[in-house]
Amino acid sequence: MAQRHLDPTDPAATAPPPHPGSASAGTGTNATARGDAGAGPRADADTDALVGYLRAQATEFLRALRRHRESGTGAGTAPATGTATGAGTGPGARKGASAGAGTGTHAGAATRTGTGTHPGANGTYGGPDRAAPPADDVDAARALRRAARRISATLHTFQPLLDAEWAEEMRPELAWLSGTLAMEHAYASRLERLLQALHRLSGSTAFPAPRPVGRSTVTTTVPPGVSTVPAAAHPASANRGNLTVGAAKAGALLDRQLTLARTRAHSTALQALGSSRFHAVADKVALLASEVPLSSTGRGAAAAPRPDAAPVDLRPLATAAQERLTDAVAALPLVTAGSPYNAEALVHGLSPDPAPHPQDAPWHQVRLLLRLHRYALEALAGAEAGEADDGVDVRLLAAGEALNRHRDAAEAAAAAAQAARTPRIAPATAYALGVLHADQRHEVEAARYAFQHSWRKEPIRLP
Repeated sequence: MAQRHLDPTDPAATAPPPHPGSASAGTGTNATARGDAGAGPRADADTDALVGYLRAQATEFLRALRRHRESGTGAGTAPATGTATGAGTGPGARKGASAGAGTGTHAGAATRTGTGTHPGANGTYGGPDRAAPPADDVDAARALRRAARRISATLHTFQPLLDAEWAEEMRPELAWLSGTLAMEHAYASRLERLLQALHRLSGSTAFPAPRPVGRSTVTTTVPPGVSTVPAAAHPASANRGNLTVGAAKAGALLDRQLTLARTRAHSTALQALGSSRFHAVADKVALLASEVPLSSTGRGAAAAPRPDAAPVDLRPLATAAQERLTDAVAALPLVTAGSPYNAEALVHGLSPDPAPHPQDAPWHQVRLLLRLHRYALEALAGAEAGEADDGVDVRLLAAGEALNRHRDAAEAAAAAAQAARTPRIAPATAYALGVLHADQRHEVEAARYAFQHSWRKEPIRLP
């Protein structure tokens, strides 16, 4: 699904600066005591830390973009974008960020069009003679989404310190890019999840491997002895031997619908990566890697302050994000979610409304707020790109994984319900899809229980 962004608020007006002993979200421990591994907020969590974090994420974005092009897909999807790593780490690095058609003089931050010999430009490293495994493309796309999410979330949380107009222009563009690149993977994983559930509910121990679309595949674990040939090559294989007629037809219907959706998402991603809109985003990120546009408040703090002037602290803004998360979690029915087999997720299961379950929306909102909170902690800690999860509160990681499972199960249930609305399907097929829908709603309930269980645990820091 496309990444959603919350409406900007004024965190500085809603949250006072935290006391050194203030509690972390939902816990009674000091949020600044993150161990000796450098995972906690630094003592100098000021504008310089924010600038360094944004530059690191922008550099990671450019590095992932070059990897995506070197994998081979970029040769046909984004023929005019060349980027390199190590962008913008020193003063005056803006000279090396060239936007549009032209020649970049800085090897670390150049996003350009046309012909050149710049590393990563026009397939210098990723030509047709160098074929990379499809997994590289998947990893590069995931790294692109990861960096885009972190940049966008940081622009939201620390917006008072950044140029408002620039931030408002960047956030929706990064959301568009991240959401567009995520759709193909989402459809593939949804199909895999539903097919696995069908075989599990049918008592089958084997399930077919997902079929690749284009150059992107989903890595799965296939049981020993099970063929990895696409299902279309052997529709009557033993993988479907234990399925009833209704379950087999339900699987085939889901396969057709979700594979078509995945193919369309793949085409959309290819068009997006070759569009002028994407090149504009890449150009802005290249400039961000060398110079972070700050507001008057942020520029005053980043400049050499007077000896008696206090630097702008990032902690009040991060605390505001933490408090929004705490308030949203407090509004969830955690007491009900803490009771196993409460069947709350099955309410409105027979509703004719094709819209998503209204009860899922607050949980999806908490998932977004939890992500903003995690990324704010990374900015405070000065985490380098690729090391953001080192030393993060295990409780937050477990809660985030539970909410991700909640979203996946809710979307899978919606896909099963949508397939069941297909006209003129056999009653046995509709029944199998109904059982599958109920199973995924039970998975939603299990994910809520896991979130409630992990959220109320005492925080544990990774060493």
